[in-house]
Amino acid sequence: MFFVPMYLGGFWGILLFLFIYILSKKSGRYYLAPLVTFFVSILITVYGWLFVGGFEGMSYGILALGFWVVSILGVIFLYGFIRKTDKKVFTKKDKLGLYILPIVFVTSLAIILVLDENYWIIEDGHEAYIERKGAEGQSYYKVFTIAEGAKQVYIVMGEEYTGKNMEVEKVSTWGSTKITVKITDGNSKKSVPFLRIGLDEIKEPLEVTTTDGLRIQPIGVQ
Repeated sequence: MFFVPMYLGGFWGILLFLFIYILSKKSGRYYLAPLVTFFVSILITVYGWLFVGGFEGMSYGILALGFWVVSILGVIFLYGFIRKTDKKVFTKKDKLGLYILPIVFVTSLAIILVLDENYWIIEDGHEAYIERKGAEGQSYYKVFTIAEGAKQVYIVMGEEYTGKNMEVEKVSTWGSTKITVKITDGNSKKSVPFLRIGLDEIKEPLEVTTTDGLRIQPIGVQ
């Protein structure tokens, strides 16, 4: 988990460094490439520290570390390479790079957003149904705050789902947080299915539904 944001930061840092490097060819101010990359690493760190915080904020710091490493290596690259080249030659490849590099960045960012699963299964299984006030015999969920400000959503199905299994179908964080669970046949004949799902954050209003369209109601938040 530690290396994923660092490698990603390094990849994006290289894209940024190359983009600024190409732009600076006409002026010869090559120092802007590592300087801007270093400045972006500071901005990412400050954003993660001030506006995100907790465990997720720390991942921003690791992401920024990738940019920082690229900025340092960029200085070494400029010192050893620029003196051997014509500093102000702006080629067709450079012009092409100014178009391709942003496209690569946006594409990689889109892929990360689509594939990223910002949730994890803490526990799943079956248990005897315990009636709670306001949810007698019905399916319900409850939200807890866990380590580093993350959230746990505890979902348990009603008595009518005795013997069924439950699994996460989808978790969407676009706009408000939406959790969709899927109910399938199971072998447990005397207990109902439950899930404990961990989330980095919950964007209200939280909505928990089944793939069959049942909207599960909350019974309290801690």
